Amino acid sequence: MNIHPQLENDCIIIGRFELCQLLLMNDANYPWFILVPDRDNITELYQLSAKDQQRFIRESSSFSATLAQVFKPDKLNIAALGNVVPQLHVHHVVRYETDPAWPAPVWGAVPAIGYEDAQIKAIISKLRDALDQDFTFIV
Repeated sequence: MNIHPQLENDCIIIGRFELCQLLLMNDANYPWFILVPDRDNITELYQLSAKDQQRFIRESSSFSATLAQVFKPDKLNIAALGNVVPQLHVHHVVRYETDPAWPAPVWGAVPAIGYEDAQIKAIISKLRDALDQDFTFIV
């Protein structure tokens, strides 16, 4: 399965769960992750098989719990929009009352600030300590 070019351009591929690839949005304003099911020609969650739907919910829920543990957010925003990128992908955005877009949505609120290598390594280190053996890091 190929990642949509817009996601490839905007994100850093971190690794994969059994079903989904995990991407980090290259925007240091927020810890912003995206799960992309590894299935071709899927634009909506209901198009996944029943087994894949269940797997997706488990991966998303487990990853959300990890984000809550690691980043201690005020709120997690989880959304699948697909208006620009039709490939099914679900955003998991860690939100704080002090972030630059709070309480509004993050899309287009402020210009993206790309991560520096040290910041990416720090995020991966935090996730490496928190994610279980069902996850494989690519970076």
